[in-house]
Amino acid sequence: MKKIYLILFLAMISGGLFAQTTNTTNTTTQKSKKSDKEQRKLKKISIFREQEEGENVFQRDFSVGGRITTDGWGGFVEMGYRKSRKKVNYFQFEFGEKKSDKEVKKSGGFSYTQRPFIYGKRNNFYQAKLGVGQRYLIGGKANKNGVEVDLIYYGGISLGLLKPYYLNMVTATGENKDVKYDPSDPEAFLKLADINGAGGFGKGWDNLSVVPGLHAKVGMRFDWAHFNEVVSALEVGVNAEMYTKKIPIMVVSEGVDYNKQFFFGGYLSIQFGKRWNKR
Repeated sequence: MKKIYLILFLAMISGGLFAQTTNTTNTTTQKSKKSDKEQRKLKKISIFREQEEGENVFQRDFSVGGRITTDGWGGFVEMGYRKSRKKVNYFQFEFGEKKSDKEVKKSGGFSYTQRPFIYGKRNNFYQAKLGVGQRYLIGGKANKNGVEVDLIYYGGISLGLLKPYYLNMVTATGENKDVKYDPSDPEAFLKLADINGAGGFGKGWDNLSVVPGLHAKVGMRFDWAHFNEVVSALEVGVNAEMYTKKIPIMVVSEGVDYNKQFFFGGYLSIQFGKRWNKR
Protein backbone atom coordinates (compact mmCIF):
# COMPACT_ATOMS: atom_id res chain seq x y z
CA MET A 1 0.00 0.00 0.00
CA LYS A 2 2.83 2.37 0.89
CA LYS A 3 4.34 1.67 -2.52
CA ILE A 4 1.10 2.70 -4.25
CA TYR A 5 1.01 6.01 -2.29
CA LEU A 6 4.65 6.63 -3.15
CA ILE A 7 4.02 6.03 -6.86
CA LEU A 8 0.99 8.38 -6.85
CA PHE A 9 3.01 11.06 -5.01
CA LEU A 10 5.86 10.87 -7.52
CA ALA A 11 3.38 10.99 -10.44
CA MET A 12 1.79 14.17 -9.04
CA ILE A 13 5.19 15.81 -8.61
CA SER A 14 6.21 14.82 -12.18
CA GLY A 15 2.94 16.15 -13.59
CA GLY A 16 3.41 19.46 -11.80
CA LEU A 17 6.97 19.80 -13.00
CA PHE A 18 5.91 18.99 -16.59
CA ALA A 19 3.08 21.52 -16.47
CA GLN A 20 5.43 24.17 -15.08
CA THR A 21 8.03 23.39 -17.76
CA THR A 22 5.35 23.54 -20.48
CA ASN A 23 4.03 26.87 -19.19
CA THR A 24 7.57 28.25 -18.99
CA THR A 25 8.30 27.08 -22.55
CA ASN A 26 5.04 28.57 -23.88
CA THR A 27 5.73 31.86 -22.10
CA THR A 28 9.27 31.97 -23.50
CA THR A 29 7.95 31.18 -27.01
CA GLN A 30 5.32 33.89 -26.76
CA LYS A 31 7.89 36.41 -25.55
CA SER A 32 10.23 35.38 -28.38
CA LYS A 33 7.47 35.81 -30.98
CA LYS A 34 6.51 39.16 -29.51
CA SER A 35 10.16 40.24 -29.49
CA ASP A 36 10.61 39.18 -33.13
CA LYS A 37 7.46 41.05 -34.11
CA GLU A 38 8.64 44.19 -32.33
CA GLN A 39 12.08 43.87 -33.97
CA ARG A 40 10.49 43.61 -37.43
CA LYS A 41 8.30 46.61 -36.65
CA LEU A 42 11.27 48.66 -35.48
CA LYS A 43 13.24 47.65 -38.58
CA LYS A 44 10.40 48.78 -40.85
CA ILE A 45 10.20 52.09 -38.98
CA SER A 46 13.97 52.52 -39.29
CA ILE A 47 13.89 51.81 -43.04
CA PHE A 48 10.95 54.18 -43.50
CA ARG A 49 12.75 56.97 -41.63
CA GLU A 50 15.90 56.37 -43.67
CA GLN A 51 13.91 56.60 -46.89
CA GLU A 52 11.87 59.59 -45.75
CA GLU A 53 14.55 61.77 -44.24
CA GLY A 54 18.21 61.96 -43.33
CA GLU A 55 21.15 60.93 -45.45
CA ASN A 56 20.65 59.36 -48.86
CA VAL A 57 22.64 56.11 -49.01
CA PHE A 58 21.00 54.28 -51.92
CA GLN A 59 23.47 52.63 -54.30
CA ARG A 60 21.66 53.07 -57.63
CA ASP A 61 19.40 55.66 -59.23
CA PHE A 62 17.64 56.09 -62.57
CA SER A 63 15.84 59.15 -63.87
CA VAL A 64 14.49 60.84 -66.98
CA GLY A 65 14.24 64.56 -67.58
CA GLY A 66 13.97 67.56 -69.85
CA ARG A 67 16.30 70.52 -70.35
CA ILE A 68 15.96 74.01 -71.76
CA THR A 69 19.07 75.93 -72.73
CA THR A 70 19.82 79.45 -73.87
CA ASP A 71 20.10 78.05 -77.41
CA GLY A 72 17.74 75.07 -77.57
CA TRP A 73 16.21 72.14 -75.73
CA GLY A 74 16.92 68.49 -74.83
CA GLY A 75 15.62 65.34 -73.19
CA PHE A 76 17.75 62.78 -71.35
CA VAL A 77 17.99 59.55 -69.35
CA GLU A 78 20.46 59.10 -66.48
CA MET A 79 21.86 56.17 -64.48
CA GLY A 80 23.81 56.73 -61.25
CA TYR A 81 26.20 54.50 -59.24
CA ARG A 82 27.17 55.48 -55.69
CA LYS A 83 30.92 55.34 -55.04
CA SER A 84 31.02 56.78 -51.53
CA ARG A 85 28.89 58.71 -49.06
CA LYS A 86 29.45 61.95 -50.95
CA LYS A 87 30.15 60.84 -54.53
CA VAL A 88 27.90 59.36 -57.20
CA ASN A 89 29.14 58.57 -60.70
CA TYR A 90 26.51 58.77 -63.43
CA PHE A 91 26.05 58.14 -67.14
CA GLN A 92 23.72 60.23 -69.26
CA PHE A 93 22.32 60.06 -72.78
CA GLU A 94 20.70 63.18 -74.21
CA PHE A 95 19.01 64.10 -77.45
CA GLY A 96 18.37 67.75 -78.23
CA GLU A 97 18.39 70.59 -80.72
CA LYS A 98 20.33 73.83 -80.96
CA LYS A 99 19.04 76.95 -82.64
CA SER A 100 20.77 80.03 -83.97
CA ASP A 101 20.14 83.30 -82.17
CA LYS A 102 19.45 84.78 -85.63
CA GLU A 103 16.37 82.64 -86.22
CA VAL A 104 13.19 84.67 -86.73
CA LYS A 105 9.90 82.92 -87.43
CA LYS A 106 7.70 84.46 -90.13
CA SER A 107 4.13 83.77 -91.22
CA GLY A 108 3.78 81.53 -94.24
CA GLY A 109 2.47 83.10 -97.45
CA PHE A 110 -1.04 84.54 -97.58
CA SER A 111 -2.86 81.38 -96.42
CA TYR A 112 -3.59 80.24 -92.89
CA THR A 113 -2.92 76.67 -94.07
CA GLN A 114 0.76 77.44 -94.70
CA ARG A 115 3.25 76.71 -91.91
CA PRO A 116 5.30 79.54 -90.36
CA PHE A 117 8.93 79.39 -91.48
CA ILE A 118 12.35 80.62 -90.38
CA TYR A 119 13.85 82.91 -92.96
CA GLY A 120 17.43 82.06 -93.87
CA LYS A 121 17.52 78.75 -92.00
CA ARG A 122 19.58 76.12 -93.78
CA ASN A 123 19.68 73.12 -91.43
CA ASN A 124 18.12 71.82 -88.26
CA PHE A 125 20.93 70.94 -85.85
CA TYR A 126 20.26 68.01 -83.50
CA GLN A 127 22.68 66.38 -81.07
CA ALA A 128 22.96 62.87 -79.64
CA LYS A 129 25.20 63.16 -76.57
CA LEU A 130 26.67 60.46 -74.33
CA GLY A 131 28.74 61.29 -71.27
CA VAL A 132 29.88 60.44 -67.76
CA GLY A 133 29.86 62.73 -64.75
CA GLN A 134 29.98 62.91 -60.99
CA ARG A 135 27.71 64.35 -58.32
CA TYR A 136 29.44 65.58 -55.18
CA LEU A 137 27.29 66.10 -52.09
CA ILE A 138 27.50 69.62 -50.68
CA GLY A 139 24.56 69.49 -48.29
CA GLY A 140 22.18 66.67 -47.38
CA LYS A 141 18.63 67.27 -46.29
CA ALA A 142 18.09 67.12 -42.52
CA ASN A 143 14.43 66.09 -42.86
CA LYS A 144 11.85 65.17 -45.47
CA ASN A 145 11.15 68.83 -46.21
CA GLY A 146 14.81 69.60 -46.78
CA VAL A 147 16.73 69.83 -50.06
CA GLU A 148 19.82 67.82 -51.05
CA VAL A 149 22.40 69.98 -52.86
CA ASP A 150 25.04 68.49 -55.19
CA LEU A 151 27.81 69.93 -57.31
CA ILE A 152 27.87 68.22 -60.73
CA TYR A 153 30.60 68.05 -63.37
CA TYR A 154 30.17 66.10 -66.56
CA GLY A 155 31.57 65.56 -70.06
CA GLY A 156 31.43 63.31 -73.09
CA ILE A 157 31.09 62.95 -76.84
CA SER A 158 28.52 64.53 -79.17
CA LEU A 159 27.24 63.52 -82.56
CA GLY A 160 25.86 66.57 -84.31
CA LEU A 161 23.13 65.71 -86.80
CA LEU A 162 22.41 68.18 -89.61
CA LYS A 163 18.99 67.79 -91.24
CA PRO A 164 18.26 69.98 -94.27
CA TYR A 165 15.57 72.60 -93.64
CA TYR A 166 12.89 72.64 -96.33
CA LEU A 167 10.77 75.53 -97.57
CA ASN A 168 7.65 75.32 -99.68
CA MET A 169 8.41 77.69 -102.56
CA VAL A 170 7.15 78.77 -105.95
CA THR A 171 9.64 77.35 -108.44
CA ALA A 172 10.70 78.83 -111.79
CA THR A 173 8.02 76.68 -113.48
CA GLY A 174 5.31 78.17 -111.25
CA GLU A 175 4.63 75.06 -109.17
CA ASN A 176 4.68 74.88 -105.38
CA LYS A 177 7.40 72.54 -104.18
CA ASP A 178 9.34 71.68 -101.00
CA VAL A 179 12.97 72.58 -101.62
CA LYS A 180 16.18 72.69 -99.57
CA TYR A 181 19.12 75.04 -99.72
CA ASP A 182 21.26 74.72 -102.86
CA PRO A 183 24.87 75.99 -102.44
CA SER A 184 25.07 76.55 -106.21
CA ASP A 185 22.19 79.07 -106.05
CA PRO A 186 22.09 80.45 -102.49
CA GLU A 187 20.04 83.56 -103.28
CA ALA A 188 17.13 81.49 -104.66
CA PHE A 189 16.49 80.16 -101.13
CA LEU A 190 16.24 83.73 -99.84
CA LYS A 191 13.62 85.11 -102.25
CA LEU A 192 10.98 86.05 -99.69
CA ALA A 193 8.29 86.64 -102.31
CA ASP A 194 8.58 83.00 -103.49
CA ILE A 195 8.26 81.42 -100.02
CA ASN A 196 4.86 79.95 -99.11
CA GLY A 197 5.88 78.47 -95.77
CA ALA A 198 7.92 75.78 -94.10
CA GLY A 199 8.22 72.34 -95.63
CA GLY A 200 7.10 69.19 -93.84
CA PHE A 201 8.96 68.06 -90.69
CA GLY A 202 9.47 64.63 -92.21
CA LYS A 203 11.58 66.07 -95.00
CA GLY A 204 15.35 65.63 -94.87
CA TRP A 205 15.72 62.69 -92.48
CA ASP A 206 17.09 60.58 -95.32
CA ASN A 207 19.82 63.17 -95.94
CA LEU A 208 21.42 63.58 -92.51
CA SER A 209 25.07 64.52 -92.14
CA VAL A 210 27.11 63.88 -88.98
CA VAL A 211 29.53 66.29 -87.26
CA PRO A 212 31.40 64.85 -84.22
CA GLY A 213 32.25 66.92 -81.18
CA LEU A 214 32.75 67.10 -77.41
CA HIS A 215 30.62 68.57 -74.64
CA ALA A 216 30.98 69.42 -70.94
CA LYS A 217 28.93 71.05 -68.22
CA VAL A 218 29.13 72.12 -64.59
CA GLY A 219 26.24 73.00 -62.35
CA MET A 220 24.26 72.57 -59.14
CA ARG A 221 21.53 70.02 -58.53
CA PHE A 222 18.73 70.46 -55.97
CA ASP A 223 16.72 67.37 -54.98
CA TRP A 224 13.58 68.18 -53.00
CA ALA A 225 11.90 64.71 -52.92
CA HIS A 226 10.28 63.84 -49.55
CA PHE A 227 11.57 60.26 -49.82
CA ASN A 228 15.22 59.44 -50.48
CA GLU A 229 14.19 56.55 -52.74
CA VAL A 230 12.58 59.08 -55.12
CA VAL A 231 14.42 61.46 -57.46
CA SER A 232 12.82 64.89 -57.93
CA ALA A 233 15.56 67.28 -58.92
CA LEU A 234 16.17 70.67 -60.49
CA GLU A 235 19.55 71.42 -62.05
CA VAL A 236 21.04 74.71 -63.20
CA GLY A 237 24.44 75.34 -64.77
CA VAL A 238 26.48 76.13 -67.86
CA ASN A 239 27.18 73.94 -70.88
CA ALA A 240 29.93 74.05 -73.54
CA GLU A 241 30.12 72.18 -76.86
CA MET A 242 32.85 72.09 -79.51
CA TYR A 243 32.50 70.54 -82.98
CA THR A 244 35.00 69.70 -85.70
CA LYS A 245 33.68 72.42 -88.00
CA LYS A 246 31.27 75.34 -88.11
CA ILE A 247 27.66 74.21 -87.93
CA PRO A 248 25.75 75.66 -90.92
CA ILE A 249 22.41 76.38 -89.28
CA MET A 250 21.83 79.62 -91.23
CA VAL A 251 22.54 80.60 -94.82
CA VAL A 252 25.63 82.75 -95.29
CA SER A 253 24.37 85.83 -97.09
CA GLU A 254 26.39 88.79 -98.38
CA GLY A 255 29.49 87.48 -96.63
CA VAL A 256 27.91 87.53 -93.16
CA ASP A 257 28.38 84.22 -91.32
CA TYR A 258 26.52 83.79 -88.02
CA ASN A 259 27.31 80.07 -87.75
CA LYS A 260 29.48 78.80 -84.89
CA GLN A 261 31.79 75.93 -84.08
CA PHE A 262 31.81 76.49 -80.31
CA PHE A 263 28.57 76.76 -78.30
CA PHE A 264 28.37 78.06 -74.75
CA GLY A 265 25.34 78.88 -72.66
CA GLY A 266 23.26 78.26 -69.56
CA TYR A 267 20.71 75.53 -68.94
CA LEU A 268 17.91 74.54 -66.60
CA SER A 269 16.71 70.95 -66.29
CA ILE A 270 14.19 68.95 -64.27
CA GLN A 271 14.19 65.18 -63.74
CA PHE A 272 12.27 62.43 -61.95
CA GLY A 273 13.13 58.86 -61.09
CA LYS A 274 13.88 56.38 -58.30
CA ARG A 275 16.73 54.99 -56.18
CA TRP A 276 17.39 51.48 -54.89
CA ASN A 277 20.06 49.21 -53.42
CA LYS A 278 21.69 46.52 -55.54
CA ARG A 279 21.09 42.92 -54.51
